[in-house]
Amino acid sequence: MRRRIIVGTRGSKLALIQAESVLTKIRELAPRFEVAISKITTKGDRSIHVQLDHMEGIGVFVKELEEALLSGRIDLAVHSLKDMPTQIPQGLCLTAVTERLDPRDVLISRGEKLAELTAGSRIGTGSLRRSVQLSACLPDLEACGIRGNVDTRLRKVAEGEFAGVILAAAAMRRLGWEEKISEYLPLEHFLPAVGQGALAVEARSDAQELTELVAPLNHVPTCQGVTAERAFLEALSGGCRAPIAALGTVKDGALKLEGMVAGVRTRRIIRTSVEDSALSPEELGVRLAQKLLAMGADEFIAEAKD
Repeated sequence: MRRRIIVGTRGSKLALIQAESVLTKIRELAPRFEVAISKITTKGDRSIHVQLDHMEGIGVFVKELEEALLSGRIDLAVHSLKDMPTQIPQGLCLTAVTERLDPRDVLISRGEKLAELTAGSRIGTGSLRRSVQLSACLPDLEACGIRGNVDTRLRKVAEGEFAGVILAAAAMRRLGWEEKISEYLPLEHFLPAVGQGALAVEARSDAQELTELVAPLNHVPTCQGVTAERAFLEALSGGCRAPIAALGTVKDGALKLEGMVAGVRTRRIIRTSVEDSALSPEELGVRLAQKLLAMGADEFIAEAKD
């Protein structure tokens, strides 16, 4: 029987905090095991000067971790679920989804809310999804591309390069920096990325002992919600670069799934929702995708693939 578990993660401050939160739970479940972290640099980490929507390939923050899993260099990988492609490589499996933190986006500024910023203010974001939604609700503000870790982005606000940056509330909470948040952005205007706020634990499919060990970390309502979101993304050919957002929430056994698709050039947004039993999240995700495609989202998907 194994006695040591190596958990792979990216090396950023946030990624290490996320991985350590999973390690803490594993140690509580199985104190007989020695658990250690292995830091792995991904393509997304190396290409810090390239905007994410211009980067070739998918899974730029997970591929090297998955290669390390398949080669046996690590036993588990911890990811931000929003970074994971909908297609998981053969030989690997998603073993647990942790309880989701606040899925909302937030503004970090020098104290102002978005509506209080002057026209032309520069708002930094590395996400086309956030950029499109910002343009839709406050077209007088300028969405500008930004890369780098959270520390770097906050420094650019403090130095005046940007009036503010938009980040994930969950990231700020995990870093212990909630007091730096200027505004929680409303879901009716800023629908989050698929999987935002949740962590994913990935393992080799044949590692039965490990999958059983990690299983208690799976938070069922979160898993149901993100499963619907990922099915929605997959049904829309989510590997494309169209701005796509979704949020699945479970209450009293019912799953509500909201989804959005936008045009890259037109910046027009199509958004709707569906609701049904939480026991069939994949079906609900596909149904929402079909509903949006019937509303014209297929044009946006085709446009993004050009």
